[in-house]
Amino acid sequence: MANKADDPVLSGYVTVDGLEGRYARVELPDGTLEDWALASLPGGVKEGDVLRVHVEGGDLDIEIDHVETRRRSTQAQTELTALNQDTPDGEITL
Repeated sequence: MANKADDPVLSGYVTVDGLEGRYARVELPDGTLEDWALASLPGGVKEGDVLRVHVEGGDLDIEIDHVETRRRSTQAQTELTALNQDTPDGEITL
């Protein structure tokens, strides 16, 4: 069935911030956090995964975007390594 012109099409990414019991805490594009039921997410989802969320004509599709997850993880590690280079012992202490 074709999408009607007035049906909203929404697409974006959320990041799994953590898993707690039957819920995943996800970070939305605006930085806010929400708890989503694990049962509504793809099997095997884990902390740090980037999820592509697509809503069209009332249908919701959520999938793990492995390429975007790897890209963001690599970028974060690169930034952390750069920060650690300027510390006396090579590690940032929090």
